[in-house]
This record gives sequence, C-alpha cells and structure tokens, in this order.
Amino acid sequence: MGAARHYGLLLLLAAAAWGPCFSGGLRSPQRRWPVPYRRFDYRPKTDPYCQARYTFCPTGSAIPVMKEDDVIEVYRLQAPVWEFKYGDLLGHLKIMHDAVGFKSSLTGKNYTMEWYELFQLGNCTFPHLRPGMEAPFWCNQGAACFYEGIDDAHWKENGTLVLVTTISGTMFNEMAKWVKYDNETGIYYETWTVQASPDKQSIVWFDSYECSKFILRTYQKLADLGAVFKKIQTNYTSIILFSGEPIYLGNETSIFGPLGNKTLAAAIRDFYYPFKPHRTVREFFVDFLKIIDRVILNGQFYLFYNLEYWFLPMKYPYLKIIYEEVPLPIGSKASFGV
Repeated sequence: MGAARHYGLLLLLAAAAWGPCFSGGLRSPQRRWPVPYRRFDYRPKTDPYCQARYTFCPTGSAIPVMKEDDVIEVYRLQAPVWEFKYGDLLGHLKIMHDAVGFKSSLTGKNYTMEWYELFQLGNCTFPHLRPGMEAPFWCNQGAACFYEGIDDAHWKENGTLVLVTTISGTMFNEMAKWVKYDNETGIYYETWTVQASPDKQSIVWFDSYECSKFILRTYQKLADLGAVFKKIQTNYTSIILFSGEPIYLGNETSIFGPLGNKTLAAAIRDFYYPFKPHRTVREFFVDFLKIIDRVILNGQFYLFYNLEYWFLPMKYPYLKIIYEEVPLPIGSKASFGV
C-alpha cells in the first residue's frame, strides 16, 4: 500500500506536462497568504491501517549530547528522491532529497539528520478512499530521523556532500533542543507549494513543508546560534501548483459529517479516486486521462492543508518542478567562537 501510491503523484506530474476553469463557490474572505502552517501540541499516534513499504528511520538513534568544546563540521547532503530504487532517474528532473551531516572532531563520529515521510510520499500527497468511510483517509506524517554515520557513496554519487560550516558542541546541543520542539509540533508533510503564477514576485497561497524546508530551518537555527556559513550556491526542489485565489471549503466534519455537504463530499472523493494505486496498465491510463480532464481541462484541484479542504482554480502552467537557489542564511547573533 505504501510506496505504490507515489504513482499518483507521477500521474499528476505527467498530466501537467500536457498542457474553462471552475467558477462556482464564493471567494475566500481576506486572508493571510500564504496560509500559515499549523503546529500542534503533540504528535498523534499513527493508525495501524497506515503501513510503509520502507520502514521509517530504521537505524535511528537519539541525538547525542556533545562536549561544549567540540568542533563539529556541518555538511550539506542532497541526492535524488528514491535514489536507492531508481538511481539518478529523478535527479534528471531535479527532484532532490535534502539532509544535513555532522562530524565530531573529538570522537571522529559522524551523523546524518533528515526529515521525511513516515509512509512514503504518495500517502502524504493523496488519501485513501476506504469502504464504509465517508471522508478520505490520510496516512500523512513526516518526522526527523537522526542516525550515526554518513553514507558517502549515496550522497556523492548522484548528489552533494559538501562542508557548509563548523559549530561548537554548545551550539549543536542547542540545535538538538530545537529539533525536538520542531519535530513534536510540525507533524504533517505538505508536498505542494501553491502560488498564483511562475513570476518571482507571485503571491504564494500555500507553502510546502517537506525535507528541504526542515534543512533550511535547521541552517537558520544554526545561523541564529552563531554559525557562519560558507559562500556556496545551494539549490532546492519545489513542486508548485498554479491557481487563482483558493476557496476555503471546510474541515472533515463540516464536509463529510452528518450535517455536511454531500455534493461537495462526493466531488472531493471523485477527485481523489484516480490517484489510487493501479493494478493494471489499462487502469493507469484510464485514470491518467481523468486527471488531465479534471486538473488541466477543467482547472480543478482539491487541496488538504492544516486538516482543512480548499478548492484551487487551477491555471496555466498548472504544475512545475523548480530547482532554484536559496542562499545559506546569515545569523542574528555573534558566533560562539568557532
């Protein structure tokens, strides 16, 4: 059930490459854009229904406490998504996964830290339509994974392994406290960035929350603690949907509950149906055509963000993968002396 669902995402990427918008409903009242990502007080338990084909963080360990006078090298790590299975295939499309590495000068040990989906990307992007359940069922969580070692071959062969800064043990320990907070409160993976147009100054309706955003937040935390980063170019992947102003629809209860909007509920279920795992080639192409009709020809997309549903009136170019520079940060405090 887990990894097979990433084909739904590939279907949408293919559909967008092919090329009268929905106009019903009321426009959203004046809102803050982008919609702020919601943080939570605690991480909920996962449902047994949600199963990952590849175990999340199989060699994970607690973040160690470093000695204050340690000098720790920090490495930028990047490799193609699903590189372990497809090699550099997605690297050619610049669909990259990001992580950060650390090496202690006192112990010689090195470590990797990354943030990714508990149940693979497809499950975080599209729901399951389960028999007997009115509402779509989401297997969506992302979390930080910290483990000893850096797989040099994995990062170097088709990606990046490069030193970006050095920090003290004190700074590392402060970062570790922040990681704990960030991981316990930011729990849902958000695949899509949604914006009004490809222009640099375009309005962003929704921002993604995925592996690269965790690395960017980590770098910024280190900079705020005093890390001074090298002047090197750093690029990251974003998958962008293009739409007019989003229309707020409601949450699971208001749409799918006993007093919900049955017409809207049916429309949302129908939209997600073609993104299910496929058993035959014929089924794959039939659903591919349905996605083209719905997203490209009719300009319709239903987004689930912060546990709420939104309608996106899609517009050209509908979807785009970009790989653009985000500079390494400049901190707000003086260095700890490293």
